[in-house]
Amino acid sequence: MSNHIVRKTKIATSLSLILGASISLPVYAQEANTDVEVIQVTGFKSSIKESTRLKRDAAGVVDAISAEDIGKFPDTNLAESLQRITGVSIDRSNGEGSKVTVRGFGPDYNMVTLNGRTMPAASLPSGGGTPSSRAFDFANLASDSVKSVEVYKTGKASIASGGIGATININTARPLDNPGFVSSIGVKALHDSTNRVGDDITPELSGLISWTDSEAKFGASLTASMQQRDSSSTGAFVNQWNTSAFDGTIPQAADDIVLTNAPAVGQLYSMPSDLRYTIADRERTRTNAQLTLQYSPIDDLTATLDYTYSKQDLFEARAEQSIWMDNYKSALTFDDNTVKTPIYYREERRDQQTRDLGLAFQELNQVNQNDSIGLNVEYYFNSELSFMFDAHNSKATSKPDAPYGSWVNAGLGANVVNAQEVDFSRELPSMSIDFDDCRRDNLNCNNTLDASDVGTSILDSNFARQESEITEFRIHGKYEIENGAIDFGIESRSMESHSLQSLTRNTMGNWGIENPGELPDGYLNPTNFLAEFDDYDTSGSFNQGYTGSASQIGYWAGEEYGFNFAADGAFATNRTIEEDITAAFVQFTYNGYIGDMPYNIVIGARQESTDITSTANIDLPNAVAWEGNNDFNVRFGSAKEDFTLKSSYDHFLPSFDFDIEVIENVKARFSYSTTIARPTYDNLSSAATVGVPGAPTLLAGSSPATASTGNPGLVPLESDNIDVSAEWYFAETSYVSVGYYTKDIENFIGLTPMTQNYYGLRDATAGPRAQAAIAELESRGLALTDSNLFQMVAATENGVDFDSMTYEEFEAAYDVIANSDDPLLEFTAQVPTNNKNATIDGFEIAFQHFFGESGFGVQANYTTVNGDIDFDVNADPTTTQFALVGLSDTANFIAMYENDDFQARIAYNWRDKFLNSAARYVNEPGFTEEYYQIDFNVAYNYSEQLSFFVEGLNITEQNSREHGRTSAQLWNLQQLGARYNIGMRYNF
Repeated sequence: MSNHIVRKTKIATSLSLILGASISLPVYAQEANTDVEVIQVTGFKSSIKESTRLKRDAAGVVDAISAEDIGKFPDTNLAESLQRITGVSIDRSNGEGSKVTVRGFGPDYNMVTLNGRTMPAASLPSGGGTPSSRAFDFANLASDSVKSVEVYKTGKASIASGGIGATININTARPLDNPGFVSSIGVKALHDSTNRVGDDITPELSGLISWTDSEAKFGASLTASMQQRDSSSTGAFVNQWNTSAFDGTIPQAADDIVLTNAPAVGQLYSMPSDLRYTIADRERTRTNAQLTLQYSPIDDLTATLDYTYSKQDLFEARAEQSIWMDNYKSALTFDDNTVKTPIYYREERRDQQTRDLGLAFQELNQVNQNDSIGLNVEYYFNSELSFMFDAHNSKATSKPDAPYGSWVNAGLGANVVNAQEVDFSRELPSMSIDFDDCRRDNLNCNNTLDASDVGTSILDSNFARQESEITEFRIHGKYEIENGAIDFGIESRSMESHSLQSLTRNTMGNWGIENPGELPDGYLNPTNFLAEFDDYDTSGSFNQGYTGSASQIGYWAGEEYGFNFAADGAFATNRTIEEDITAAFVQFTYNGYIGDMPYNIVIGARQESTDITSTANIDLPNAVAWEGNNDFNVRFGSAKEDFTLKSSYDHFLPSFDFDIEVIENVKARFSYSTTIARPTYDNLSSAATVGVPGAPTLLAGSSPATASTGNPGLVPLESDNIDVSAEWYFAETSYVSVGYYTKDIENFIGLTPMTQNYYGLRDATAGPRAQAAIAELESRGLALTDSNLFQMVAATENGVDFDSMTYEEFEAAYDVIANSDDPLLEFTAQVPTNNKNATIDGFEIAFQHFFGESGFGVQANYTTVNGDIDFDVNADPTTTQFALVGLSDTANFIAMYENDDFQARIAYNWRDKFLNSAARYVNEPGFTEEYYQIDFNVAYNYSEQLSFFVEGLNITEQNSREHGRTSAQLWNLQQLGARYNIGMRYNF
C-alpha cells in the first residue's frame, strides 16, 4: 500500500480514489478546504472498507461497489456486479447479466445515470419485434471500465427522477482524482463451456492510461476494453398455452379420442400450440472506451470534458426442431392441477397426408452502440457558494448489421410426421413422432430423415431499429451554512426515441414444403438435437435434425424463387416518442446533536414538468390473408397515415431523510420520498399494431386475432416510499443492518381488454364463403378441420373441384383474401391504462465481517419482497389480470480471503421464483423458476506491478426455466454452462 499527499484543493478533498461522488450531489459536490490523504487501495478489503464508509455516512439508503470491488468480482459486466448488493437482482440473457431489478421493480422502473447524467436505452427484442423498453442494458458495459456504482434506494430532490426501484449511478475515472502518471494493461482468456462451433478460447484486453502535469492543473485519461465471447445455447420452448373452460369436448379431436383424467365440465385446462427444441451458436464482441480531459487553471475552477463509447456486435445462428399441434388429437392424459395440463399429448394424421417436422433456421445480426459526450464545469464563487454546470448529449442505437435485417427466419420442414406426441410431465418435454417418408410421392421412403426429405417454406426478414437520444443541461448550486448546506438547481432534459419495425415475407417452397430435396449440398448439417441436452432425460424423443445458415438459404432462395433477399417490407412500426422535462429542486442538509447523539437531516423538494409528443407514421395494413389452414399474414398497401397525440403532466416530489447515532456505532434511519417511473415506449405509442388469428374464427377453440396499442395520455407511476433501518458498525469493515421498506404506488399501468376492429380489416374465415364451406363439408360427412375448411373455400371461390388436388396443392396455389361480404375482423386488444394501485414492502438484512487480521471475511444479505397483487393462476383466462412482475426474494453469500499476495472469493447468488409476465400469450402468466449461481475469483500478486487471476462463473452450470400456470406448462428452458477466465494485469 502506498500513500500520496495531494495538493490543497477543494476538488481533491471530496474525491476518494475509489468513490468519486458525495451523496447529496452525485458527481460534483465537494467538501471544503482541508488537506486530505488519498489512499491507494489494492485489495478488496480496502474497497469494502470504503463502501462501508459510504453506506454509513450516506443520507438515506445507499449501497455501492467500488472499482476494486468490481475488478475483483468474477463478473463480466456491471449487472453481474450489482446483483451482489442487497435487494438487487438481475435478468440474464445467454447466461449473462443484462438488466437490473431492485426491490421487486424491474428494469423499466429503475433510472440509470452515468456521472449523474440520464442515459438513453435502445435494445431490440431477441427474435425481432418492436423495441419498447426504457431499460438500460448493462451487458453493454464491462465491469473493469467503471470506477464505482452507487444504488440510491431512496429518492432525493437532487437526483434525476424516473426510478421507483432505485437510481443507479455509474461513476467513471477522472485524471485529477489521481495526479501523476498511471497506466495498466490487462489480458484475459475466456472459455465458455457451452461453446460448440466458435473458438474455445476468446480474448479480452483492457487498459488504462492516466496523466496529469506536475501541478495537477491539466490531466487526461483513456480507458479501453475489448472482449470476445463465443457461446452456444440449447433450449426448448412453447409459443402458446391457450386456457379455456372444458365443455366436454376437445377442439379438433378425433372421434375416438381417449381422455385420461379429463377435466370436469367447466374446469379450466390449457392446451399447447407447439413444442420446439433450439440450438443457438453466438458470437459477441464488446468494445468500451472513455476519454476524459480535465483542466483546473485555479483551485476554484475545474472543467471536465469526457466521451464514453460502448459497442456490442452480436451474431447468432439458430436452428429449431419443432412440431405444431393440429388435428385428430387422439389421446390426452391430464395432470391433477386445478388448471389441467395434458402431460401426455398425441395427435395422428389418419386420413390426412403426413405433415411437416419443422426444421427452421434463424439468424441474428445486430449492433448496439452508445455514445455520450459531456462537459462539466465546477466553480467555487467563495468559501460558501459553489456552482456546477453540466451538459451532455448521449445516444443509444440498436440496429441491424446485415442488409436482410436484424433477424431472419428461413422456414424448413420435412413432411414425415404421421403422428406426434409429447410428454409434458418432464422438466424437458419429450418430442416423439411416428416417422413416415413413404406416404408422399415426393419422398424417398428410406425410413431416415435425410436432406432429400427437407424443403423450404416461408422466408421472413425482420428489420428493427431503435435510436434514443438525450440532451440534458443542469445547473446545481451549493451554499454552505453553519452545520449544513442548501443545494439548489434547475435541469432541462429532452429525450427522443425513434423505433422502426417491418417484416418482409417471401415464399419459397410454401407452407406445404412443395420441393423436398431442393437445397444444395452442404446447406444442411445433420445434428442430434438431443445430444446437446446432457442435463435432461431425453429418452424416447426424436433426435434427428439439422443446423445451418438462414442467410445462406436466403441468398440461394432469392435466386431460385426470384425475389430480393432484403428487409424492405412496409413499416408496421415507425414511432417517435419525444419527452421534454424541466425541473427545479431545493435541498436542505443539516447536522447536529440531540443530547450526545449526532444526527443528520436532509429535506428536499423537486418540481418537474413533462411534455410528451407521440407520433406514428405507419404503412396501413389492407388485408389479413388466409394462406393455409391456420396460417395468416398481415398485408400492407402503399397508403401511409400519421397518428400524433400530445400530453403533459407535472409532479411535486418531496424527500426527507433522517439518521441518528443512538449509541456509538449504531445508526437508526428514517426516509420518506415520492418517486416516479415513466411508461415504456410501447405503452406511449399512438397507433395500433395488428396480429392474426390462431385459426379460422368460426372453428371451436380458435385463438382470436390480437392487436397492441399504446396510450400517450398515460402518466407515470407514482410511489410514496418509507424506509426504516438500523445499522451496527462494529468494526471498520464489519456491520449488521436490518431495514424495512414500503412503497405505495399509484397509476400502475394495467391492460384493459378491448374488442374492436382496426383499419377496416375483414375476416375471410367468418363470412358467407366460410359458412357455405362448412355446410358443404358437413353434407359430405367430412371432418370440420382448418385444412378442410381452407380447401373448400379455396375450391369454391376458384371454381375448382375439392377432390381435384391435395390440400398441400391448394395451399400452394391459392390464398383467400377477405371481401366486402366478410364481417369486420374483431381484434382482442390490450389497451394500457393507469387504473391500478399496489403496495410493495419487505425487509433487507445484511451482514459483513472480517475476522480480525486472519484475512478471512464474509458478506451475506437477504431481501424479501411482498406485493398485494399476485397473479391468480386459477382465474378465468378471458379476464385480464393485473399483477406485479419481478417480485422475488433474493440472497447473497460471499466468502473471502486476502493477504498481501493472495486473494480469493466465492460468491453464491440466489433468486426465488417470480412472475415475469402477466400476459405471455393473451392473458397467460409466465413464471421464472428459482435460480442460483456460484462464482469464484482467485488472484495472486506476483509483485507490486504484476498480478494473475482465475475466475469462474456459474461453475455448477445451473439452467434456467420458465413455465405458465403450472410447471408442466413450459414456456422456455435454457441449458446454461460455466465460464472461466484466466488472466493477468500489469501496472506500470
